[in-house]
Amino acid sequence: MNAPAWASVLTPRRLTTIRGRLLIGVLVLLAAGLVGNSIASAVTLRTYLHHRAEATLRESGDRVHRILEERPQTVDGDQLATLVEPLMGITVIGPSGKIAEQVGAGVPRAINGLTADRLDQVLTFDGTNSVPDLLALRIPTAGLTIATSHQSVKASAVILTMRTDIDRVTVADFISGQATSVGITLVLAFAVALLILRIGLRPLGRMADAADDIASGARSERLPVHGSHTETDRLAVAVNDAFDAQARAETQIRDFAADASHELRTPLATISGWLDLYNQGGLSAPAALDRALERVDGEVGRMRLLVEELSLLARLDAGRPLDSQPVDLRSLATAVVQDAQVVAPDRAINLYAPEPARVQGDQPRLQQVLNNLLGNAIQHTSPGTTISVAVEPTPTHVTIQVADHGPGIPPGDLTRVFDRFWRADAGRSRAHGGSGLGLPIVQAIVHAHHGTVHIASVPGTGTTVTVTLPVQGEHVAPATPPTEDQADTP
Repeated sequence: MNAPAWASVLTPRRLTTIRGRLLIGVLVLLAAGLVGNSIASAVTLRTYLHHRAEATLRESGDRVHRILEERPQTVDGDQLATLVEPLMGITVIGPSGKIAEQVGAGVPRAINGLTADRLDQVLTFDGTNSVPDLLALRIPTAGLTIATSHQSVKASAVILTMRTDIDRVTVADFISGQATSVGITLVLAFAVALLILRIGLRPLGRMADAADDIASGARSERLPVHGSHTETDRLAVAVNDAFDAQARAETQIRDFAADASHELRTPLATISGWLDLYNQGGLSAPAALDRALERVDGEVGRMRLLVEELSLLARLDAGRPLDSQPVDLRSLATAVVQDAQVVAPDRAINLYAPEPARVQGDQPRLQQVLNNLLGNAIQHTSPGTTISVAVEPTPTHVTIQVADHGPGIPPGDLTRVFDRFWRADAGRSRAHGGSGLGLPIVQAIVHAHHGTVHIASVPGTGTTVTVTLPVQGEHVAPATPPTEDQADTP
């Protein structure tokens, strides 16, 4: 026999889901509200009925007092009954303190002793001392004569009583009705809430299915977004952005590994070719052997440089801290320009550094930044091209500019100049020993010093690289991988 649909929701496993917890929470809140409201209503009803009965009893007592205040009276039982409400009982107490007459049924004789010392006070009895639920008011009646069918009695007091057990029954009936109403309401609320939650949480189910597909290998799958700006849509957009970022990171890692293996494959192939030639006896002449060793040494140098550059980028990406010490960028730029003039005597390299420019940072890494920028300018411009280096301090930062008057960079390539292993002219750069890691290393080092790097270029006019570094700082923070908005490319 199949269990009803609602029973599956109440299983321990389902109660731990969001739908189960929301359903339980809604029902608990609704039940608490309904029960609290029913209790408050029952208390209010009981209080109202009690106060109404007490007020009725007092009004009847006041009428009796007004009759006694006029003059001595002689009344019979029927006349006395007209002075009070029809639902009341009247007990007449004779001069001896005993009950002489009673009007109305259900009033116990014990009421005389229970009210003997409590004149003109409304007393409440809740079913104790052999007295049913009632209110009693004992009124002294000196001067009042009660004429009964058997005798005339000079009454010393009359006791007005009102049964309240019917009010208790009324309250009990009300509570029973409220309990039934609460039960029916909770059942209906359970059904409606279950339907609403099933419909409302359906997007989460679809999102879970899409996430399962992505985990199973469907990398292009994304969570559904309906454009309604709901919480589920916001969650889907955020998760999709995370998936996109992960996909981009995985693509970058794959590209990085492919580019690194490609860069290492070329010198390895060269070394392997020379070794094969040697093993086959093709390098018997001393001059040929020297030439082979020279080529092997050159390729080993290229591999060593590439490994060092990759190791540096890995350290910067991992957030390892750099050294921190005072560095004068004017002195550093002067040394770098002098070295470049020796390496490239055919270039006119102008240095503008009018005053000391001190920052807090890692001197070898900052020197590597200048070397890479000036080396790029020399490598990608023709002989005789003028190159300018400027170091200008301000109260808050130091700006370094390396400008050339070469062919420039096409606008479509500017957005990729900081990509690792990317070259505008792969063949020419590789011929000159470039690995495509110069500018990415510059960017990583500058960001590790909390600075920015910016490239502006106009084809046919030249290229200007601007590096901005903060002047002061107690330490250089750990290097962190640059984010997309930190790459200050045009």
